[in-house]
Amino acid sequence: MPQFPMLETLSAFLIAVPQEPDEVVDLVTVVIILLLVATAVALLTRWLRIPYVTGLVIAGLAIAEFLPKRVGLDPSLILNLFLPILIFEAAINTDISRLRSTVKPIALLAGPGVLIAAGITGTLIKAGLGFGWIPALFAGVILAITDTVSVIAVFKEVAVPARLITVVEGESLFNDGMALVLFSLIVAYLGGSLTPIGAIQQLAIVVLGGTLVGLGLGYLCVGLFRQSDDALTNILLTVAVALGANQLSYLAGVSGAVAVVVAGLVIGNVGLTRSASATTQVTLLSFWEYAGFGVNTFIFLLIGLEVSLSALWQTLPAVLLTIVIYQIGRALSVYPLLALQRFFDRPIPLRWQHVLFLGNIKGSLSMALALTIPWNLKGREEIITLVFGVVLVSLVGQGVSLPWLVKRLRLSGISEAHQKIEALQLQLIASKAAQDELESLLKTGVLPKSVYEEMRAGYQARIAASERTLRDFYSQRSPHTSSRGTNQSKLDAIRRRLLLAEKSAVNEALRKRVLSEELVQSYVKDLNEKLLSLEDD
Repeated sequence: MPQFPMLETLSAFLIAVPQEPDEVVDLVTVVIILLLVATAVALLTRWLRIPYVTGLVIAGLAIAEFLPKRVGLDPSLILNLFLPILIFEAAINTDISRLRSTVKPIALLAGPGVLIAAGITGTLIKAGLGFGWIPALFAGVILAITDTVSVIAVFKEVAVPARLITVVEGESLFNDGMALVLFSLIVAYLGGSLTPIGAIQQLAIVVLGGTLVGLGLGYLCVGLFRQSDDALTNILLTVAVALGANQLSYLAGVSGAVAVVVAGLVIGNVGLTRSASATTQVTLLSFWEYAGFGVNTFIFLLIGLEVSLSALWQTLPAVLLTIVIYQIGRALSVYPLLALQRFFDRPIPLRWQHVLFLGNIKGSLSMALALTIPWNLKGREEIITLVFGVVLVSLVGQGVSLPWLVKRLRLSGISEAHQKIEALQLQLIASKAAQDELESLLKTGVLPKSVYEEMRAGYQARIAASERTLRDFYSQRSPHTSSRGTNQSKLDAIRRRLLLAEKSAVNEALRKRVLSEELVQSYVKDLNEKLLSLEDD
């Protein structure tokens, strides 16, 4: 008989809702306290310039004893409700055109990288802490996951290249899915229902199956977008798709994380850009931004509430050793793989690799997976205690030190000229988007032509002024300007987009048999050489 984990979670939650008036008051009081604490933490961390999630964990530790009602971290709720929301929010905001340009380093880090990191970490934990092979492998997979929320929070404070942000975000999208798949394979092997060869086959099946489920639901949602442009209706639809992709994948025995990622990418890059008005896009993306922020807020507060300081103090030596161990695993996956990557793609600069290594912070998914380890596994409690301590120390220690380390690396200096160019580009993008919306309002009869022409003229004046100033900036670039100069890097970013558009068009023509394969291969080879010659943005 099929089981529905999401329905079971909600049913358990509804059953657990207190019926006594005093208990209801306590529950509401707890929620109010947590919201006020989160607000205070947001203001304080901004003033102190430390990551928001680190502040939440510390606040959770501080208030745990003062809450009128004990609250806990439910792993089923995280895996079946919170995690799909977080993954979908990241995917719907990801630009596939940028993801496509960094697909090779992302694939290396989220595929072989996770396997290498998990294997090395598990082996060293077995040798260093005396765990059995299965508990050590569980710990290795759990600690191979990186928490990108903390890293991206640092990027908002410290200027870093756009391509590096894309690599970090792209890896996180597929890193979680890969780790969840490996975790489920270890559980199946523990039950005696999986052989090593079967594990490889199962890995391919769950990833491919999750991709197909995500594509199906994603394009179904895109089709429904075309039938209605009501923002609120589309919000409900996307929530249903995000949670539904996870549930359908569970029933089909494939990866829910992969399905949610693929569905989010399809909706964000096809549904919103081609089938939704500007108003709907802004409303829907704002909703998902709030949903992701809210979920992260409660998860990291609950992490602080869940960790026992006395237990952490007792296991601190093992926790610190484990942090060293998983950092070794991360280093041996990042540096060798990205060294190989330079032979078939644009190399990732060494300083960027340092950020990918140093940003190996642990978070909520690691704790949730630890809690879902089978109850009958010997050493389960030791793994949970160890992982909880590692997550806490990682969030506080690495989370606080990472901004300083990234600044020391001096990845990207933003000059006054660079800021001025971006301000002009902002004017162009905003004004042309407004002109497009004016065209739509005129065609639908909302605006009379006289009003349309008056408003369009105002935007046209802004566009002309911005274009004239930008032209002057670009024309001032001399042959002797450094290849890392502001104008050069901006022009290279534009050229890269144009070359990628050419490459996509000729590959599509080849797929449709409009052009011969020999001609296309020669042309694409030339395009690839031009792409490799451009500076990283």
